[in-house]
Amino acid sequence: MVILITGGTGSLGLQLKKIFPESVSPTHKELDITNKQDIKNFFKENNIDIVIHTAAITKVRECENNKSLAWNVNVEGTKNIINEIISSKLNIYFVYVSTACVFDGHSSMYTENSIPYPENFYALTKLLGEFEVQKLSNSLIIRTNFVPKAPWPYEKAFTDRFGTYLFAEQVAYGINDLIKEKIFGTIHVVGDKKISIFELAKLTTPDIEPMTINDYVGPKLTIDMSLDTEKWKKYKINLSD
Repeated sequence: MVILITGGTGSLGLQLKKIFPESVSPTHKELDITNKQDIKNFFKENNIDIVIHTAAITKVRECENNKSLAWNVNVEGTKNIINEIISSKLNIYFVYVSTACVFDGHSSMYTENSIPYPENFYALTKLLGEFEVQKLSNSLIIRTNFVPKAPWPYEKAFTDRFGTYLFAEQVAYGINDLIKEKIFGTIHVVGDKKISIFELAKLTTPDIEPMTINDYVGPKLTIDMSLDTEKWKKYKINLSD
């Protein structure tokens, strides 16, 4: 079984490569998903059984400031892969990693049946990517919210933004669980409790400073990113290896 992992240098991609050491994970130079011919050539040269698509522009501010790039990678890039699978009649199981941010964050504990309503351009591109994936019956959309298990990259963290967070390695194991079961449709891979970003940051960076949304200047953010699931199990966030 040959697994293609896109976005292999990201925090989730790196963890997925540990779980699937025999997977194919091309660099951007080896596979540019915004280039249709690149994709066509790559699939001709590699007998892919499963695609785990994690490649995306994920920073909210970057997506707002460079909408063309975000659109080309997050929407068109996903569409290009899907269209090649359809046109070539390839029997590929396609796993798409989406985000909790497809919801507006005005309430909480969104399930797989909740109605998406993005707050910013990043979230919009990820939702549109979901629509492309739904063209394939042999596909799985995973909504989740995670960070790498590493020191917090900022001096402060929000006390009033929330999520059912996991570490990237836990999401990778969740994806492995779902692939083993060959689950289709949309699944939320979630932590077992709702916590603030500040509480999350303190797990790896005990001296992190608090901040609130009132201290923030920039594009609109999703305030409550907490997900629930009606279709899958929940995972416990922890620091153990």
